Amino acid sequence: MKKIPPLLLLLCVSLSAHPVRIDAGKLVADARGQIGATLAYDSAYRRLSYPNGDVPLATGVCADVIVRALRGQGVDLQKLVHEDMTKNFARYPQRWGLKKPDANIDHRRVPNLMTFFTRAGNALAVSANPRDYRAGDIVAWNLNASGVLPHIGIVSGQATADGEPLIIHNIGGGAREEAVLFRYKIIGHYRLR
Repeated sequence: MKKIPPLLLLLCVSLSAHPVRIDAGKLVADARGQIGATLAYDSAYRRLSYPNGDVPLATGVCADVIVRALRGQGVDLQKLVHEDMTKNFARYPQRWGLKKPDANIDHRRVPNLMTFFTRAGNALAVSANPRDYRAGDIVAWNLNASGVLPHIGIVSGQATADGEPLIIHNIGGGAREEAVLFRYKIIGHYRLR
């Protein structure tokens, strides 16, 4: 019998009778579909509807690329992260001075997504080998030496002429597909299937 990946099992349990299968190709297509639609970067706190809340598509942060791509497969990270944080708040980073989860912002914070994916059993080893990164993988980076500027994106399945996988992300000018995999220090690598 084939073993069920941990995130898939968590998603099936969390979504009750609605089993979800993560399709890497669709995840990439849904991330790529944000290019030209998400044109700006805006980290302002906003009140969101719950579940399935989102900021306007024309803007967002790096985590919104992941959240929106997964929603294309019926997976609501806002709900999943909020539910896990409600039950396990102390296991999540305590960087923002919160006393309890906040469904408006928690799923939009890279350290929370990293914690959620790790808790779901989807963490892989960080590697300097480009062949270790597959289409649909999620990668997190630290953008500065102080360690307080995390970033996240999706491996696109396209690569440079020398084999470096391209990343779909929003680092400041809207959703883009670029060769940035090894530009910053990689601090997390996740596979959701």
